[in-house]
Amino acid sequence: MTMRRHVRGVALVAAALLLVGGCAKKDEGGTTESGVALIKSGALTTCTHLPYAPFQSKDDTGKVVGFDVALIDLVAAKLGVTQEIVDTPFEGIKSGADLNSGKCDVAAAGMTITDERKKVLDFSDPYFDATQALAVVTGKNIKTLEELVGKRLGVQGGTTGEEYINAQVKEKSLKIEVVSYRDLAALQQALATNQVEGAVNDLPVWNEYIKANPGKVEVAAGFDTGEQYGFAVKKGNAELLKTVNETIAAARADGTYDRIYKEWIGEKPAS
Repeated sequence: MTMRRHVRGVALVAAALLLVGGCAKKDEGGTTESGVALIKSGALTTCTHLPYAPFQSKDDTGKVVGFDVALIDLVAAKLGVTQEIVDTPFEGIKSGADLNSGKCDVAAAGMTITDERKKVLDFSDPYFDATQALAVVTGKNIKTLEELVGKRLGVQGGTTGEEYINAQVKEKSLKIEVVSYRDLAALQQALATNQVEGAVNDLPVWNEYIKANPGKVEVAAGFDTGEQYGFAVKKGNAELLKTVNETIAAARADGTYDRIYKEWIGEKPAS
């Protein structure tokens, strides 16, 4: 009995030491030299929703690249850390849940600044002017929403594009079946396979798709909704927000923004 008690005691002590050792390895975050608190030491963790080219998508090697990624890399460099990207559903990003739960430090997801989202997120200064666009399979003679009456129109769920189309359909009493898809890839697939007659999303997204799939899809119409994209941080994270804004301003001033814009979007419109 004494030996059994001794063995059991040793086992319990060993288990306790393993537990303590495991806890010690947990990354509890850190603070940069400039005083910005991060959820993971040495890294700026970014929440995004893939794919959303040209803003963020995986290249042939599986690396996440894009316009948003390049701009947040500048923020990470200013902080003296590297960017780490977390792919997560857009709903958790726009609701603030991912930032509030500590899943990430910043959200960069081609996200439009809206009054509703401002209630749960702190947005950076705008970094991109967005325009919605209607895309159709090449050769279809469709130029307006009215020409989609009696047909199916695809949108990406949880986006301002979905909100805009639903508002237009209601305001104009258009009998259009609006079909919501979980992400951009599903929406584009639905359009390409004729599950819908048209699809609405941001213009740069369609331009990127057309470049990758020449001759298959064309932009039928544009809708200037006055939208602007912003990066987002957790409510009250003033130091990180300040760094993001300073980085965007500096990139605009020294030409870095224009270079990144040309690489991922194309020629920058005259201001």
